[in-house]
Amino acid sequence: MTDAKNFEIHDVMFDYCRVLLEWNCRNCLQKQFPHLVDTICPNGTFGKDDLAGFYEFEDRMDGGELLKDLMPEYERRFGSELAEAFRWYCAHYDQVLTRMMPGMVELLNDLRSAGYGVWGLTNWSRETFPLALRKFPELSTLLQGTIISGVEHLHKPEPEIFELAMSRFGLQAEHTVFFDDKPANIDGAHAVGMHGFVFTTADQARKDLASIGIEL
Repeated sequence: MTDAKNFEIHDVMFDYCRVLLEWNCRNCLQKQFPHLVDTICPNGTFGKDDLAGFYEFEDRMDGGELLKDLMPEYERRFGSELAEAFRWYCAHYDQVLTRMMPGMVELLNDLRSAGYGVWGLTNWSRETFPLALRKFPELSTLLQGTIISGVEHLHKPEPEIFELAMSRFGLQAEHTVFFDDKPANIDGAHAVGMHGFVFTTADQARKDLASIGIEL
């Protein structure tokens, strides 16, 4: 990646879960399926030890596959009880999203007020994404547009999804910075010439932006 300090940044792009939105799978499932939650989220995490296939099958939905097409395979591999839990999880996905990440509404508003383009790029199922917008309708106005992997049948960190975002929104990679909580996705952004930072908090994001000349 070229040194961002040599370029003027015009646009800032954000992932959604754990960047714009607080996401807590375990707390949601604990209420509905307390006897299964340690299998679905072992050691308090989701995805690291995917004993119940939630991470695998949600990732496949993020790539564009539909729940109805996946469920026969899911139930064959993991059984009817976990299949019921996975269906419930997808149908109530808004309950996994607890709030906007602290400080992010203010950061997005400050970027817009300062004249920067503000965009979204998320790995998300086209079936569950509308539940997020229904719960957090402000995202439709805070962001000027969003690329959704499940709609496009593309997937971070593949270069094609970043290239699609550049083309659709009329952006230039060298003038765009991307925030994501997963280092692999930042590597994907770098691979197409974008600038990027691993997101931790809104305060750190402001410091990262300041390091490349965006003073808010």
